This record gives sequence, structure tokens and C-alpha cells, in this order.
Amino acid sequence: MENTRNTPASRTVLLDHLRTGTWVGYLTRYLIAGMLIVFAVAPALWIVSASLNPAKSLVGGTLWPENPSFVNYRELVTNDFFPYLTWFGNSLKIATITTLCTVTITCLAGYSLSRFRFKGRHSFMIAILILNVFPAILGMVAIFTTIQQLGLYVDALGLDKHVSLILIYTAGSMGINVLMVKAYIDTIPVELDESALVDGASPWQTFRHIILPIMTPIVITIGVLTFIAAYGDFVIARVLLKSSDQLTVMVGLMLFQTDRFDQDFGMITAGAVLAAIPVILIYIPLQRFVIDGLTAGSVKG
Repeated sequence: MENTRNTPASRTVLLDHLRTGTWVGYLTRYLIAGMLIVFAVAPALWIVSASLNPAKSLVGGTLWPENPSFVNYRELVTNDFFPYLTWFGNSLKIATITTLCTVTITCLAGYSLSRFRFKGRHSFMIAILILNVFPAILGMVAIFTTIQQLGLYVDALGLDKHVSLILIYTAGSMGINVLMVKAYIDTIPVELDESALVDGASPWQTFRHIILPIMTPIVITIGVLTFIAAYGDFVIARVLLKSSDQLTVMVGLMLFQTDRFDQDFGMITAGAVLAAIPVILIYIPLQRFVIDGLTAGSVKG
């Protein structure tokens, strides 16, 4: 029986089965990947096509319009009633400042939790984990009431102010990001800190000149994710901002549907395409660092 199983003919049949299974596996994976790509790319291409369609309608549209033009974009940026460029600038300003504040605070807090031992350190990390269990939407009433009361004493921290929105975004994005930075710094050998201290460097100099350059992937990761979250937020900005010149681009786009008797899908899609450009320009060049930053802290080395 063993001689029969080891004959050249049986080995050939086994290899054929393995090759067939391999090709079936590859074909299945490629088919699934192709379907996912179609479902992900087709809506984006349809929006771009609609933004270039002078007919201003989504009904009866094609993947590429017959007479493409930039008339929707021109009407969008020159519209007197809807200050789209102001909304666009507000979103960029809020997202940029929020990103800078979040990255600075989370890096310092993560370094402190990783390298220093102080009373309440463990309880502080547990509190961060517990707070991140609850969805942020549960605190909307409390956030609105707090900002409304703060505005009675400090006008810049009240409703319809960008400063209050930036503070809320920064506070909301610090929790899990601090733990991510802490986990990443834990992978950096402590001997580097000890060598710097022996050479006379202070803890700040050690962090600034040795640890921070090594933290580049996680710093970029937090920066990109924070920017995207703050730039694309709708709920909090819709609740806190009221004036037309204070709105963000995501809230402003909603006005094209609610404040008009007709649905100008050409301007809506043109606004959506322009609003997506900053996210694309930031994420695509930095996606390698984002992937490295999300995976490097998962295993302590």
C-alpha cells in the first residue's frame, strides 16, 4: 500500500490537486477584492461625474457626463448666499489647530505614563479606558449645557465659537491616543533614556532629541486620524455652531438641501469633491506611517 501511494502517478495527482486548490484560492480572493474595490470606488466616481454634469441632476446620469464642465464648481465658490470658501477655511483651521494640540498633549502624556512612575498612574489609565467605552454622542447634552454656561462668563468659550469646538475635539481625541503613544514608547528601550541621563541630558532633552524622532510613525498616525476626525465631524459642529460664517464645510453642505426649494445636486457634489481633497492629500502620502504607527505598539519589543 505504501509503495502504491508513493508512485510517481500518485504524486502527480496530489500536485495537480494542490495546484488546483491554489488557483481556486487565488481566484476567490481576487474576485472578493475586485468586488470590494468596485463598491468603494464606484460611488466616488459617480459623485465626481455628477459634479461635472451641467444638468445638475443625479437621475439619468452616467459614469462620465456627456458635456463635462466646471460650472458647478464656479457657482459653488461664487455663491453669495452660501459662503463655501469660508466654511472650507473654517474646517481647515479647526482641524489643523485641533491636530497640533492633540499631538502635543498626547505625546507628552504618553511619555510621562511610559517613563515615569507616580501616584495615580494606573488609575488614570483605567479611567481613560472606562471613558472610551461610552459613545461620545451620550455626552452631547452635557457638552451643550457646559459650553452654554461657559459662554456666560467667557465669550470665546461659548456657543457658536471655534475655540470651544477645538477644545471639545482635543479633549475627545486625547483618551485612546494617549494610550497608543504610551504603548509605542514602551517598545523603545529604556537604555536610551538612561544613556542620555548619564550624559547629563534632562528628561525634556531626552524626550525632545532622542524619543521624539523615534516616535515619528505614531505621531503622524495620531495627527492624520485626529485631522480626519475633526475635519469630517458633523454632529458636534451642528449642535454648537449657529452663524453661517462660523459653520464648517460638513455642516454647510447640509444647507444646500435644507435651505433651498430645489435640490441642486451639482453644487452639492462639487462641494463634496472639494471637501474630500484635503483628506486625500494628507492620507495618501502618509498612509505608510499610519499603518506602521497602528501596528508597532501592538507587540512590545
